Amino acid sequence: MSTDTQPKGPASYFLSIEKTYGQPVAYWLGLLAKKPGLKHMELVGYLKAGHGLGHGHANALVAHHLNAQR
Repeated sequence: MSTDTQPKGPASYFLSIEKTYGQPVAYWLGLLAKKPGLKHMELVGYLKAGHGLGHGHANALVAHHLNAQR
């Protein structure tokens, strides 16, 4: 029986996001929280255009953010 402690889903990107962009995940989630009412791809575009995140990283943050709101 293995005890897999690796994050799954969007959270699996978090370590890479923090290393690549030099900010904790809480920082990025805080930015997203300041943009209520935007749809998934609008938020992804905001992170990509406004903050230079790659598509996969932005998508993971947005998916986590929106899932936490549900």
